[in-house]
Amino acid sequence: MKTLLLLAVSAGVAFQGQREQRWTEPARIDALRRAVIWQPPAVPIEAADLSRTPGALPDEVRCRFKVDDVSGLTPKFECELSDGEVVKVKYSGPEPYGEVAASRLLRTLGFGADRVFFVKRVRCYGCPRYPFPLLKLVTLVGAEKIFAKGVDYDSAVDFEWPSIERKSAGEKIETSQGRGWAFHELAKAPTASRVHADALTLMAVFLAHWDNKPENQRLVCLSGTPARDGRCARPMAMLQDVGGTFGPRKTDLDGWRGAPIWKDRPSCTVSMQTMPHGGATFVDTKISEKGRRFLADRLTRLSDAQIDALFRGARFDQHDGTIPEWTALFKARVQAIASGPACPS
Repeated sequence: MKTLLLLAVSAGVAFQGQREQRWTEPARIDALRRAVIWQPPAVPIEAADLSRTPGALPDEVRCRFKVDDVSGLTPKFECELSDGEVVKVKYSGPEPYGEVAASRLLRTLGFGADRVFFVKRVRCYGCPRYPFPLLKLVTLVGAEKIFAKGVDYDSAVDFEWPSIERKSAGEKIETSQGRGWAFHELAKAPTASRVHADALTLMAVFLAHWDNKPENQRLVCLSGTPARDGRCARPMAMLQDVGGTFGPRKTDLDGWRGAPIWKDRPSCTVSMQTMPHGGATFVDTKISEKGRRFLADRLTRLSDAQIDALFRGARFDQHDGTIPEWTALFKARVQAIASGPACPS
């Protein structure tokens, strides 16, 4: 495998996989304007078990390594299950903790999110010992095809307590101009429900979802491929990569405590300007009273036991702080949203 990689680097192989573009930019903009942002959750909030993720895999997972592009800084790789499903495995760093908790909370409340959960062990057949840095180098020189030929699927590497991400339903609406959507687009778009858009915006502030570059929010077509007119019949907007949450340094108790809900409470203005990268695509936004009440009503339905289960199930005490500290801070942030005067109309 090392020999193949060296040959690829020295040869300067320039392979770039081009995905078929099924959507146009006008179709993407139209989909964002009509997108569903919230749906009634499958289980009533009060009855939800936040210690686990519905659709999670068993604690012992076996899969086959896939040679594919990887982004970001968190060590990760893609792996194929026996039924052909491809999952993302994150095996180190603070990001998995926040992603497990944030995605579980979003789905519980009725917002779109992928299913992310911890397992005790992933046995990856064909994996190198350190897959992430090696994949970075392979994709940098465009050597995916050559590298894949040398993968030894008779050998395996075990990863202890990694997170696994299973994608939610819906075809991605992506164009040649980019992927996903930005919060400044959501703020300007006459969405299908301004109330739900305001609630999701406030939810992003609650979580401190500062790593909100467009590819970390996904726009999907629940009805599948484009219709004859090129539009999506049932679009949905969701948060996709929510690992950069619960504090500026990701799963950071003190940082989350210092991240304010409101920039200006009387006008109900929210901001992320003090967060890393100036809040990325987030723009200062005035939340409507209906949007504030919509989110507050759902967050306040969660019991202390459910909040405790959320952080315990996401193994927060293995990274930073104690479960009681996280639960108390969660409740304080809920109160910052639920209490106080009505937002201006």
